[in-house]
Amino acid sequence: MATIELTKENFEETVSSSDIAIIDFWASWCGPCQAFAPTFESVSDEHSDLLFGKVDTEAQQELASHFNIRSIPTLMVIRENIVVFSQPGALPKSALEEVIQKTKALDMQQVREEIAKQQAA
Repeated sequence: MATIELTKENFEETVSSSDIAIIDFWASWCGPCQAFAPTFESVSDEHSDLLFGKVDTEAQQELASHFNIRSIPTLMVIRENIVVFSQPGALPKSALEEVIQKTKALDMQQVREEIAKQQAA
């Protein structure tokens, strides 16, 4: 699947239409972002069942602010509309693959129960 450019106009609809969304927050002036881009693209080609999106933090400052992005690149994973992973820094391909496998293996019922406990406290 091709990587999709995410904007404030299409973010919610696009991300909620997929069980798992892998999102790269980046900027054109960011050297580490440019270095990570080929890895992100390569992995996206190998996982056509997942949504891979990119958010240009310069053009989409509102989205970057909403997700409290303070450092780029930041990789975020959303599963069933819940942020399950968010980490700044460029990952090597093996680490990105590991994040994907761990995300797929998550027990989302357990995740929801944990969120409910935290919100109740």
